[in-house]
Amino acid sequence: MSTVLDAQLVVRRGEFILDAAIRIESGEVLALLGPNGAGKSTLLAAVAGLILPDAGSVSVAGRLLTRVSEGARRVAVVPERRAVGLLGQEALLFPHLDARDNVAFGQRAQGQTRSAARLEAVEWLAAVGLEGLEERKPAELSGGQQQRVALARALAARPDLLLLDEPMAALDVQTAARMRQLLRERLAERTIATLLVTHDVLDAIVLADRIAILHDGKIVDAGPTARVLAEPRNQFTAALAGINLLNGVAEPPGVRLPDGRYFVGSADARVFPAAGAEVALVFRPAAVSVYRTEPHPFESDGQHTNYWEATIVSLESGIGGVRIRVAEDPHLVVELAPAKVVELGLRAGVHVWLSVAAADVVLLPR
Repeated sequence: MSTVLDAQLVVRRGEFILDAAIRIESGEVLALLGPNGAGKSTLLAAVAGLILPDAGSVSVAGRLLTRVSEGARRVAVVPERRAVGLLGQEALLFPHLDARDNVAFGQRAQGQTRSAARLEAVEWLAAVGLEGLEERKPAELSGGQQQRVALARALAARPDLLLLDEPMAALDVQTAARMRQLLRERLAERTIATLLVTHDVLDAIVLADRIAILHDGKIVDAGPTARVLAEPRNQFTAALAGINLLNGVAEPPGVRLPDGRYFVGSADARVFPAAGAEVALVFRPAAVSVYRTEPHPFESDGQHTNYWEATIVSLESGIGGVRIRVAEDPHLVVELAPAKVVELGLRAGVHVWLSVAAADVVLLPR
């Protein structure tokens, strides 16, 4: 595989600084996730050439498109000459052109004849499931159909790099599901290097080969999708993956949290982090048990159960039952069956004891 996107960027916006580097290989989809204000849109705009960074460079398919550095000639190729496709939340179709001519626009801009471009556009519209709608104007199409036209237009231009900026955000659930499947099929067929910016972890699960987590302008984690979601390194990723994460310091055979609580987890003693090393504790919300009175710690045959006190602050609906949040750990989620919540008489303000078996706690070096 060859590197298609190689970007190292520094962008300053008041007190905020984006300082990030990303690489994408041929045929690879990289999902860029992060909370609002992390710098995702800024990074995307810099790669697309819509803004000039304060420092750094962008190369696509071996072509230097952006360079800002002391002692070197500044390079800033305009967006339309970058061979970079962009698909955002809004389709942004030309309202006066029908679907066929909207799709043909990119090829025409590259010098293709009108007849050849329109013929290829018809094939692309069929590929995205819009056969027979070639002569409809954008106003005559649904939002999902317009987004498919925009996708066909982006792919028909044969970009070296495809940028997807929240492409499913404005679609209803069923249309978004069809759009994800369509994107997965078309990107696989064309082996296009793709940068996907999204808030939705489902987009990353369905489409991405790798995930990069952007937080406060910096990449704080990156790797294969399965690894990043299974072994989150920060609270944002843990929340996305539906996993609890607590941070502490190694104190063999367990981990001491900043508030003094001590947890034991499943870890090979031969590779346990050295005393004083930073460690993350990861466990599922459904692995946590809830008691109204203090439970007796269970420890036999090498098994251990961690338990601690907490005060409920809210009950929320969840996919797996009722989600419980506590005052002591704002990011922690406990998931119980509705019948268990009723049985225990749980509500906001109730004092409880929580426990999780050591076998259910994974220890990850930070």
